[in-house]
Amino acid sequence: MPLTDKQIKALKPQSKMYSVTDGFGLSLKVTPNGQKYWRYRYRFLNKAKMLSLGVYPIVTLLEARNKRDDARRLLASGIDPSMHRKAQKHANIAKHENSFEVIAREWFNNQESTWVNSHADKIIRRFERDIFPYLGAQPLIDVTPPQLLEVLRKIEKRGAKETAHRALSDCGRVYRYAIATGRAESDITRDLRGALKPAQGSHLAAITDEKRLGELLRMIDSYQGTHIVEAALKFAPLVFVRPGELRQAKWTDIDLENAQWSYLVQKTQTPHIVPLAKQAVAILKDLHQHTGHLEYVFPSARSGKRPMSDNAILAALRNMGISTDEMCGHGFRATARTLLDEKLHFRADYIEHQLAHAVHGPLGRAYNRTTHLKERTEMMQVWADYLDGLKVM
Repeated sequence: MPLTDKQIKALKPQSKMYSVTDGFGLSLKVTPNGQKYWRYRYRFLNKAKMLSLGVYPIVTLLEARNKRDDARRLLASGIDPSMHRKAQKHANIAKHENSFEVIAREWFNNQESTWVNSHADKIIRRFERDIFPYLGAQPLIDVTPPQLLEVLRKIEKRGAKETAHRALSDCGRVYRYAIATGRAESDITRDLRGALKPAQGSHLAAITDEKRLGELLRMIDSYQGTHIVEAALKFAPLVFVRPGELRQAKWTDIDLENAQWSYLVQKTQTPHIVPLAKQAVAILKDLHQHTGHLEYVFPSARSGKRPMSDNAILAALRNMGISTDEMCGHGFRATARTLLDEKLHFRADYIEHQLAHAVHGPLGRAYNRTTHLKERTEMMQVWADYLDGLKVM
């Protein structure tokens, strides 16, 4: 006879464990301490087996019967219910171990040693603040493009467009790592290209794509204009100063022996030092043969007493086919700032100070012109070598 809830509640413990049957292999075991356990007994490949279905009353009579019936359906399909449960358990564990957060942190830990601390901190903070709370616990392979886009648009809505784009890029790197380690088959971030609002907005045009920048540098090397403009074009990306500072550079401010260019920043009226990489020094040494007797490094074509026109570099870029919405003279600064951070992973304060921005220390004092000069000198040489590398990509 099938059991009833009233009968089950009336069952009393005995000195030894005993069981009562409900039918079709389902039984309830009663222990000497009064606990009641559901069991399902069955045969698979002529071998007697048993499956635990839970504890009464947490698992009700109806729920126990449903679990038994599910097991019977598996048997009818030639599947061992016990092995099926173990497979599900392992699958659930694997899903947890391959959650978005687990794989992202594994990727981060694998890459962290290659980054400066400030860059690593930015990346993990973006994940912990903007991605993990929404997608972290979900298996990475189960995340869909619309789900990721919804999370990225939360970032957009607070006005952080650049952060949204960086977060998308970071997620793409996680997916590519998951593919390489056999835990994903595709990178869903590719389906989100063009889905976010442009990050740059009204910023000055600048090239930050490595391949395109390499093309521009090769075009500059092949420039057929005047020697002075050619030198200025080659020099500009190496030093990424403001266009006005470049064209008004004076020979008296340049120390070729110590590879430094010192001048007063007009915008802030503060002294500034630009360490010169070997490539920059070579350009200036060559140019010194032509304009070294004049005041300005890059003099005007019309008068050696005046600096180069503020339109000279811009016009040269246009003559090479570089449009106004792709690159401008000021754009070399944005190019350097982006790639020194995102590709070469230099500290943000090194970059900002080299850009002659108003950088302040922990106590609010502005850094002087020699702050981190050794590190900035190394950075400028790495940057120049990096640009040379882009030319042969």
